Order: sequence, then structure tokens, then C-alpha cells
Amino acid sequence: MTDFSAWTQACQAQTETTLAECLPLSSITPQRLHEAMRYAVLGGGKRVRPLLAFAAGEVTGADVNRVQHAAAAVELIHAYSLVHDDMPAMDNDALRRGKPTVHVEFDEATALLVGDALQSLAFDILTAQPLSDDPATQLNMVQLLALAAGSRGMAGGQAIDLASVGKPLDLPELEFMHIHKTGALIRASVLLGAQCGTVDAATTTALDHYAKCIGLAFQVVDDILDAEAPTATLGKTAGKDAADNKPTYVSLLGVAQARELAQELRADAHKALAHLGTPAERLRQLADFVVERSF
Repeated sequence: MTDFSAWTQACQAQTETTLAECLPLSSITPQRLHEAMRYAVLGGGKRVRPLLAFAAGEVTGADVNRVQHAAAAVELIHAYSLVHDDMPAMDNDALRRGKPTVHVEFDEATALLVGDALQSLAFDILTAQPLSDDPATQLNMVQLLALAAGSRGMAGGQAIDLASVGKPLDLPELEFMHIHKTGALIRASVLLGAQCGTVDAATTTALDHYAKCIGLAFQVVDDILDAEAPTATLGKTAGKDAADNKPTYVSLLGVAQARELAQELRADAHKALAHLGTPAERLRQLADFVVERSF
């Protein structure tokens, strides 16, 4: 087994190549929209969601040529959400992945259309070629991503987040928000990668529990980094959650207790994978990466 760093770099490079091939060229009309789509997606980001898809695919013996397209579809949904989240009507941020946000670099109307187009492209990719030997499974994959992105998933979580500014939330309320806003797409990444292979009910249950733990852990660490890391490290405006009076794990628990929670979630994620053996090793390494990351 190659070391974790080499594996992540290989998966990230494969994801970048797949995304670059799937995105329309900026020379194709409408050129400005296509240029902005490529600007929003390529050349940045940790690609955590594709990494989770590739790792879950290893558990179920999935063909990487299938996983790479499922991974790209999830990453496009994630990229679209960032473009819209950064707009003035949402979080009003000027920096993303160390460069101007899409609405700053282009304009607000273009940014809105970029998000719309990236979302539809994700489903185009997910349906363009066989990702499973069973058509019913592939149809379920489409539904899974749709639910994860919609009002009962990421979009719903964002709506709760916007409605919660300046309001005190208790821990269950905060978890409910982030299970939807952040966790739903992370869960979809794991399950879509797994469904590109052969997966049984017990494995699905284990992967689902793992994904829910990692989704929350990712957000807890994000909140800690927003409070402690500088803008140059994050690639986005640091301290913005506190400045915007948003409820976070840090505002509710403090940094020390938030770190403890992240460690508990990591341990729970590892426990969920206990019976899956060596094929789940990349998922274990990703759990460690999510909790220990500094950006």
C-alpha cells in the first residue's frame, strides 16, 4: 500500500483531470460563463469529498474509472455551494482558496449562473455512463446526491445557518444544522464511492455511520481553524464566523472542548470501520487527516 500522502496526491490529480475534462472549455460559447466555471472548480481545494469517494470505493472493490466520475459529481456540487455561499446575499466573502471569489473576479450574475450550471453538470456526469452494473443502483446514486444537495441536505442546512445568525443554539441544534449543511455531502461522497462497487447492507450501515462522524468532525475542525488559523493559511477570510455572530462549535463549547469533540468523533469513525479490515485503511487515514488538518 502506497503511503497516504502519495495516495492523496494521486487521487487529487485524477480528480483534477476528470473535472478539467468534464467542464466545458472556456473557448465554447458562452465563454465567460465557462471561464468562470473552470475558475471556480479547478486548481484549488483539498478535494476531501473525492478522497472519501475513492477510499470508500476501495472497501467495495470499485473500479476507479467509475469512482472518479462519482467523485467529480460530488465535487461539482461542493464547488457550486461555495460559489453561492460566498455571494453578498449569503456569507459575502471576497476570498476563497487563496484567490478572489467568483462574484468578485467576475460579477454576481455570473456567479449565480456558475452555481446553477455546476449543479446541473454534476447530474449530467452522474448519468452519462455506467457507474454500476445495476441500473437501479445508479438511479439510487442520482437520488442520493439530489437529496444530499437539496432542502433536506446541504441547501436546507445553509437555510438553517442563515436563520441562526445571532441566535444561541444548543449542541443538538448545532449538530442538526451541520449534519445537513456539511455532513450530507460528505455522507454522499462515501456512499456514492461505495456504490460504484459491490456493497452489502452491513457495509453500507458501517460506512454511513463513519461518514456521519466525519461530516461533523470536519465542521468542528473548520470552526476551530476559523477561530485560530490566519487567512493566509486558510485561503479564506479567517475569523469571519465570529465577526458575523454565527453559532459555531467554538462559540458554544470553546476551543479545548471542541477539540475533544473532534477526537471523540474520530474515535467513533474508526470504531465504525472495525470489522471492514485492511480495505478500509484509507478511510481511517482520512478520519485522522480531517481531525488533524491545519487548513
